[in-house]
Amino acid sequence: MQKPSIPKGTRDFSPEEVAKRNYIIQTIRQAFESYGFQPIETPSFENMETLMGKYGEEGDRLIFKILNSGDFLKDVPQDLYEERNSQRITSQISEKALRYDLTVPFARYVVQHQNEIAFPFKRYQIQPVWRADRPQKGRYREFYQCDADVVGARSLWQEVEFVQLYDSVFTALQVKGVTIKMNHRKILSGFAEIIGAPDKLIDFTVALDKLDKIGKEKVEEEMCSKGISTEAIAKIQPVFSLEGDFSQKISQLKELLATSSVGLEGVADLEFIHAQTQQLGLQTATLELEVTLARGLNYYTGAIFEVAAPREVSLGSIGGGGRYDELTAIFGLKGMSGIGISFGLDRIYLVLEQLGLFPTAIAKSLEVLCVNFGDREALVSFGLVQQLRAQGYKAELYPEATKLKKQLAYADSRKVKYVVLIGEAELTAGTAVIKYMDTGEQATCPITEIGKVISEK
Repeated sequence: MQKPSIPKGTRDFSPEEVAKRNYIIQTIRQAFESYGFQPIETPSFENMETLMGKYGEEGDRLIFKILNSGDFLKDVPQDLYEERNSQRITSQISEKALRYDLTVPFARYVVQHQNEIAFPFKRYQIQPVWRADRPQKGRYREFYQCDADVVGARSLWQEVEFVQLYDSVFTALQVKGVTIKMNHRKILSGFAEIIGAPDKLIDFTVALDKLDKIGKEKVEEEMCSKGISTEAIAKIQPVFSLEGDFSQKISQLKELLATSSVGLEGVADLEFIHAQTQQLGLQTATLELEVTLARGLNYYTGAIFEVAAPREVSLGSIGGGGRYDELTAIFGLKGMSGIGISFGLDRIYLVLEQLGLFPTAIAKSLEVLCVNFGDREALVSFGLVQQLRAQGYKAELYPEATKLKKQLAYADSRKVKYVVLIGEAELTAGTAVIKYMDTGEQATCPITEIGKVISEK
């Protein structure tokens, strides 16, 4: 018999892992709500036309398509079937797809519910997404995103707030050394304008976004393969070697983009965001200007964010986002400005794990275990368990009257701190024995005072 397995790029989570993931989610959720964001949820799958064409050519290829129900090949024309062209036949056999991210479904939600929403609308969403990507460390085919977005406000103070939000979350998680990288889509448009290839903006940005992964030479090769001339690439060489702090890079960009009005608009936006952030201050994160940051998604129109993990953790991006003023227009709602960011739950988990930042109490899913010595004793112990639960303790009665050694081994495996023993003698005396599992010490007290004794320990 073949052993059971799960698809590549997916994972099972143990109780301890779920507890750790919930710790991260609760921390992020608390920050979202303190900043005034409201929760929504959308379906795990959307109509195909909702998703396709929103992420660029590369993104579209990573969307998981869902086959139509029933005999989905029955109505496919014979000539199309014989052609064996997967892209052309997909539209005939698949009408739905798993969501690729939470932003496009959110834009669809806003358009559908625009008459019920008070704008500006601040929403957060914590749900799984799916991408048909090649699995590797920190990259999965099924993973959670934790998104916060604002629609209906063009003010750059929203960008300032999102920088603060990133800083707040990673400060709460005690992750030091996080870098918030920022760029602007208009700066990238300015670059394309300067090299005389504004029609190649998407090809240019998709290639540029890979600089950290494949290096300068490979990026230039990809640009050439997309029809960008070597002369044009030569004009943009200074972009690959910008140095200095945020303000110094701003000064260099002003010179480089002096002939591009759209590029200078982007520079002015980033200068404002940086200036306000400097005034407000950041607790643990660092804000950097990264001019090669492109995040090759078609819908970004303004500031672009990407959060890099601390340098001692080789994981790359643990969050990202940006402004997408035209996203709702593709669903028929024009003039609705939007901006949003996302936290990569799975990668943040790996950061906390590698740096040893998870609180030790997280793994303790059970605090008190009552030993089972038989039905009479179990009934009293069960009553105690109910009292302890009412007082806020995680407590349970071992279900069977088996050997004490086995019950204590179970307590060890559950990392239980207190084991309560009510045997025949204790039942007669109205007392209980508390065994402190961390020290091995024992104490006897009235059953009615167990909760008090534990709270004072």
